Amino acid sequence: MNSNKIIRSICYFSRTVDGVAATLSRLADNVQTKGFEVQAQRVCVPWQSAAILRQLDNSILTSIGSVPFERVGDHLETFYARENLFFNLDLTSGLVRDEHAQLLFDIIARNPSRTFNFTYVFNNVPSSPYFPSAHCAREGFAIGLQPTDLSEGCTTLDAWLEKVERVWQELCGIFGDDPEFLGIDSSIAPFGNGKGSLVDFVRRLGMTFSESVTTDLYLRITNFIKNRDPKPVGLCGLMFPCLEDFELAAEYELGNFSIERNVYLSLHSGLGVDTYPIGVDENPKRVLEILSLLRGLAAKYDKPLSARFVSDGKAKIGEKTNFGSRYLKDVVVWKL
Repeated sequence: MNSNKIIRSICYFSRTVDGVAATLSRLADNVQTKGFEVQAQRVCVPWQSAAILRQLDNSILTSIGSVPFERVGDHLETFYARENLFFNLDLTSGLVRDEHAQLLFDIIARNPSRTFNFTYVFNNVPSSPYFPSAHCAREGFAIGLQPTDLSEGCTTLDAWLEKVERVWQELCGIFGDDPEFLGIDSSIAPFGNGKGSLVDFVRRLGMTFSESVTTDLYLRITNFIKNRDPKPVGLCGLMFPCLEDFELAAEYELGNFSIERNVYLSLHSGLGVDTYPIGVDENPKRVLEILSLLRGLAAKYDKPLSARFVSDGKAKIGEKTNFGSRYLKDVVVWKL
């Protein structure tokens, strides 16, 4: 019987790749024998150590963390060539400039599928096992769940969160004595529809998504995950991945998840703009404006925010995407 105990990511942070694949395999085997499903094994290395990438098995999802803008060009050819390579651009300091926004459009033009592998970050925190925000600051491993699946059969928020807390405690029981265990990123990371969708859970509570936006529901969730996680690490926030939560994607198509609503939810409970569709004919000035706003809000409220826009390289504003990806739901793209 499926227990819905889904680990989205086990990520090992290291300055070397020696033995990393074997370590990840051992960690995954350990939790799988306890009834967990492991979706992805990942490694995050500092961008300064990017030369070691050629030693890695291409099957391992790999991040080089936060790359300074002036060094991004050094890694772009490898980034385009390797399907499993991720990185982020940290714009916390200084002004957001035209060339920062233009980087996104260059990726769209060169290899649009890689927009999924890239994000802008502000006030980013290290050791999150979720990509592309992951950043290596110390060695060890962190775990991130897909906790929305645990909501199956739950008709109240408390019932779901009690299940989530029990799984956190179980993981700490398994790894608590391991000196390399950095902790659990308690972020709520939805995926798919039905039990995997946060929006579907909201409906099971008797609300429409639009109604839920002006309740304290998301504040209650984030208060719980920040204060009850027994070993917190990383972002520990609420994700609103527009195209990965398929029910949220449907709300987007209906006009119920505008960029303004996304930013509003991110400001009080969320982590930013995630897998948000962008048309190939979008005005780069709009991206610049949104990035500048997120930077200002992250500074004002001292919280991590990010922006991951995705494109299939063809769909214009008003046209439907064709990502060809099981991770992203196709939608008609709206103007930002």
